Amino acid sequence: MNAPGPEPLERNGAAWAPLRAPTPDSADAETSDETLYEVRRKIYPRSVSGAFSSWRVWMVVLTQLFFYGMPWLQWNGRQAMLFDLGARKFYIFGLVLWPQDVIYLAVLLVISAVSLFLFTAIAGRLFCGYACPQTVYTEIFMWIERHVEGDRFARIRLDGDPWSARKLRLKATKHTLWIVIALWTGFTFVGYFSPIRTLGAQVLSLSLGPWQTFWMLFYSFATWGNAGFMREQVCKYMCPYARFQSVMVDRDTYVVTYDVGRGEPRGSRSRKADHKAAGLGSCVNCSICVQVCPTGIDIRDGLQYDCIGCGACIDACNQVMDKMAYPRGLIRYTSENAMRSALSETVARKRLVRPRTVIYSLIWLALVAGFMVSLAMRTPLKVDIIRDRGALGREVEGRWIENVYRLQLINTTEAPMRVAVSAGSDELKGLVVEYDHAAGNLEPTSNRLIPVRVRVPIESAAQGTHKIEVTVTAVPDEGAGSHGAEIRQSTSFIVPRNL
Repeated sequence: MNAPGPEPLERNGAAWAPLRAPTPDSADAETSDETLYEVRRKIYPRSVSGAFSSWRVWMVVLTQLFFYGMPWLQWNGRQAMLFDLGARKFYIFGLVLWPQDVIYLAVLLVISAVSLFLFTAIAGRLFCGYACPQTVYTEIFMWIERHVEGDRFARIRLDGDPWSARKLRLKATKHTLWIVIALWTGFTFVGYFSPIRTLGAQVLSLSLGPWQTFWMLFYSFATWGNAGFMREQVCKYMCPYARFQSVMVDRDTYVVTYDVGRGEPRGSRSRKADHKAAGLGSCVNCSICVQVCPTGIDIRDGLQYDCIGCGACIDACNQVMDKMAYPRGLIRYTSENAMRSALSETVARKRLVRPRTVIYSLIWLALVAGFMVSLAMRTPLKVDIIRDRGALGREVEGRWIENVYRLQLINTTEAPMRVAVSAGSDELKGLVVEYDHAAGNLEPTSNRLIPVRVRVPIESAAQGTHKIEVTVTAVPDEGAGSHGAEIRQSTSFIVPRNL
């Protein structure tokens, strides 16, 4: 449980004076003290500008341009990025993945996890502060809230005022805008799994299917609830990353840090006063760093798991330092070792290269290289041979022993493909393969089951089980842009013993 931050201050002439904000009545406070669990205090983050604020804005813009825009991008006459669960195909630009390619998804997840470990070991919770969907949508919702209801103290006063026509109008406007964005987010999310242009036409004609309607409303409600109401509660209590981040950082990791040696003892003072002569540190105890924090923590109490590393307190503190004509950096991104040992910025950055980050980097590079090489060498044809269990082996026309197989063929490319099947064996001579050659013409991104009969002359077939090798050759169509491939798979050929 976080200790309450210092009382917020406002400018009063040349000094910092306490700013009175609504406080819970004594009965509520007493109940809070007696309860087993912390009662949530609603957080009213104050707007802030600065370098880190600009980075957050750019990350919101870039991530949302990608998220909202990608489903509308076309590629080869289809949606560029589409995870078609019904057809069991994942389209990612020119790449088509099938259920058999689940290994690529697993490798991508491992690469993402190692990336998270690496970034956290270098600079803490960068993902949480700048790219996490919870952070991004909370920023969007808070931007709307500030423009409709006003900044921090205007929102505090509005919530404390009795209901009126003005309050109802502001709240209704805010929630209407929130719901519109949430619905568009839910629609876009479903558009990654169902063609978004068709989905849009179904929405306009009110002909959505039950599952599409459910998931669209579900993700809309989740966006509205998480970004509009739960906010920091998701980061503090629902996200597991906050709980295990401590095992990924060390004393050389760059995190948001308050310079205790320079800032303490804190206290208010006149801008013209000599704070060093008065025995004060650089911290004027204005609490603006607490007011701008989206999770409501006081960074001066030390690094806490609630901190998402957004840097809002750095921007706010730098503005106060500028007004007081003090050097910037009372709160800054640096490492614990750099702060305690007064290391220069150059030395602190050199310490970012250490065994932990080197190992993470090497693992990440190996995984990415392996992933790219595997994709480049990926065969355009997938083959699965299945024996016909209804007839293990039979005599045909009095001179052949025949086994029947089913070949599952998958054309993973977006070009037509012709397939030829042959078989050979060191144990059996004179193998003959029969199948419908017309069935070997595969359409783009299609799969087909082809019955294949393999025969051997009865006089050269010794009783028992023999190993044969089936070769499936993909022949590219001229001008189609498809690639040739040859796949060999071993299977068994059975000669019945009662012949």
